[in-house]
Amino acid sequence: MFGSLLRFFRERAGITQEGLGGQVGYSKSQVAMVERGERPPKGKLVEIADEALGAQGALLAAGKELKTSRFPSWFENYAELEAKAAAISMYANHVVPGLLQAEGYARAIFNCHCPPLEDDEVEARVAARLERQQVLQRKPAPLVGFVLEEHTLTRPLGGPTALKDQLSRLLEIGRRRNVEIQVLPHNREVHAGLNGPMILLETAERDRLAYVEGPSGGYFVDQQPDLGDLFARYGILRAQALSPEDSARLIEQVADGL
Repeated sequence: MFGSLLRFFRERAGITQEGLGGQVGYSKSQVAMVERGERPPKGKLVEIADEALGAQGALLAAGKELKTSRFPSWFENYAELEAKAAAISMYANHVVPGLLQAEGYARAIFNCHCPPLEDDEVEARVAARLERQQVLQRKPAPLVGFVLEEHTLTRPLGGPTALKDQLSRLLEIGRRRNVEIQVLPHNREVHAGLNGPMILLETAERDRLAYVEGPSGGYFVDQQPDLGDLFARYGILRAQALSPEDSARLIEQVADGL
């Protein structure tokens, strides 16, 4: 809400993001992140913007109602459902999913963000991602499954040391009784997941929904036949992937080669 108000008053005043940033000590990208709800306003932004944009106290009032989230606004609803889910299933084709990421690997991913994040924002996002992983050891424990493309095991984000730590993290988490990690080998000639990554959730009430993420955010799928198609697709991916035991052996081989 605050971000939308800020953009409304900025555009009404005919001031660019860069222009407002110059007045409040922000870069253009930082102003854009506040407007998108991806970064809380810091310093004197609220006070200066309220006066500079002629908001007549509206931004000040909205600022008092701000509740700082650990996650971008578009991810909040998903994170809340994930934390309570009875079952979580993920297919990842670019990087190791956030629930499995080691700290150094997660930091490397956020350091790749475009436009670049400020150092404090990187650290805040890393901390939020690591805290999110507590769902894996929640009681009652959720059933959690992952299907990872083989090349996610070899992409050296953060360098060889970060990747080796990440592979060790996969092996550690994969030993938990409620977690299964499977690798989809790159030599598969038939592949059910070419439409991209997905996350499937089952709530405590056994309702099902899916979450699909893209470059600009994510969206839920909860209507048939699309929802059923995604669950069916994930089931086929599990069958096409290596078993958890063979997957662990492959992860060990990759780690030993680093």
